Amino acid sequence: MAAAEKLAAEEAVETENPGALKPGAAPFGNFPHYSRFHPPEQRLRLLPPELLQQLFPPEGPDRRPILGLDVGCNSGDLSVALYKHFLSLRDGESCLGASRELRFLCCDIDPALVERAEKECPFPDALTFITLDIMDQRNRKGPLRSFLSQFGRSVFDIAFCMSVTMWIHLNHGDHGLWEFLAHLSSLCHYLLVEPQPWKCYRAAARRLRKLGLHNFDHFHSLSIRGDMTSQIVRILTQDHAMELVRCFGNTSWDRSLLLFRAKHTTETHPTPESLTEEAERSRSGF
Repeated sequence: MAAAEKLAAEEAVETENPGALKPGAAPFGNFPHYSRFHPPEQRLRLLPPELLQQLFPPEGPDRRPILGLDVGCNSGDLSVALYKHFLSLRDGESCLGASRELRFLCCDIDPALVERAEKECPFPDALTFITLDIMDQRNRKGPLRSFLSQFGRSVFDIAFCMSVTMWIHLNHGDHGLWEFLAHLSSLCHYLLVEPQPWKCYRAAARRLRKLGLHNFDHFHSLSIRGDMTSQIVRILTQDHAMELVRCFGNTSWDRSLLLFRAKHTTETHPTPESLTEEAERSRSGF
């Protein structure tokens, strides 16, 4: 989205709801109208609709549903869009038995956004929304285990982390980012990440200061900085036993979509040849 268009969208939000959080006044990334600035379509155009079927091919008539975890789901717009995209559903279209094919657990730190997601979700049988601070080590295990146990599973097939890493990093520091990625990689076979570039860190801190709010506690002390896409790749591949499968390209706001696979899943979930051919090219870019 061009700068002028983004500014117009922000002004429209403030006019429509003067009490809404102003841009930059959401220190956890919990913007009330996030999808207006970064519409889901920009991510979807980069992702093959058949991706999940390629990664998890059907295994007989009694196959288990594919389980997805969406961390930082906001008001659920992207969660719903991803669900429809991977099932090739058009607007207003439903699919009989779709909830037996694909199930999402979507979490966000903001209870107001989660409530809105629940009310507006067109697929309540397939998408579960919960309020959860993924950095709360004491309280995060229960809800995640509870969802997985419904399906007799211990991990998710795929997790989505879309423009979340910066907010974790700014609020919890270098170790917090490292621990977040460690935990996320332990929860899934595949992980799709959209890291924010470093320029977004500076912009977030600047907007917060302009609004007269406190600065992010860790911003000036961060040692993990610079090319954040390469940093995320390094941490996941060198420290957390994941391998980069493919970079699907960049959105119009210059963020990469990166697909990782846990190394321990190689035997049970071999990467399809169509993705393997791209793997080396993706890795050579970092």
